[in-house]
Amino acid sequence: MLRSWVRFLAEWWRDFYHTGAIAPSSPFLARAMTQVLKPPRPTWRILEVGPGTGSVTAAILQQLQPGDRFDLVEINPRFVEWLQIRFASDPRFQPYVPQVYLYPTAVEEFHPTERYDCIISGLPLNNFRSEQVRTILELFERWLQPQGWLVYFEYVGIRRLKMPFVGKSEKRRLYRVGRITQRFLQKHQTQRRLVLINVPPAFVYQVRINCPSDNLHNRSTIPSAVH
Repeated sequence: MLRSWVRFLAEWWRDFYHTGAIAPSSPFLARAMTQVLKPPRPTWRILEVGPGTGSVTAAILQQLQPGDRFDLVEINPRFVEWLQIRFASDPRFQPYVPQVYLYPTAVEEFHPTERYDCIISGLPLNNFRSEQVRTILELFERWLQPQGWLVYFEYVGIRRLKMPFVGKSEKRRLYRVGRITQRFLQKHQTQRRLVLINVPPAFVYQVRINCPSDNLHNRSTIPSAVH
């Protein structure tokens, strides 16, 4: 746990834009993020985007069933290296290696060939350009099965807290990001849960995708497996 914190803080200092979070997700936030995975359920294809040091990943693995496939997409090469180490040496991670594939790429450059039943995202959407947020949410819709689940979190009041301390262009960006995410949530069935025991407190959004996904193009993908 201490080594994960050290790695996380180093990357937070090096690249806050992509890291986004102030601290690794607490066990309480991780459990809330993985609630939709609890059995009974059928065999699922699961995607985690932005796993970082693996705080939520560990909670996902606890809910993994035989036959599930678990893909991870992480842009930060140092987080990728740390996840590979954990799957190679952490006894909580090792048993699941045959079911896990780790893709070291940006989410926009990832091309799955089959849809997912659940996507769990740790991406810091409030750090991104508004058009990038729109693109990512559209990709999630396309990648999910109809009635599939998207789960992500947002720090409580983060946009409102930033507003008094930023310039006009940043205020416009935050406003546009808020409008895009609000419209997305209104489009689908959404539940919101407050998790107080986290640094800082966060809302977890569980989004059930209403609209049918477009057919995925049959793109060949060479997975970077952890096994």
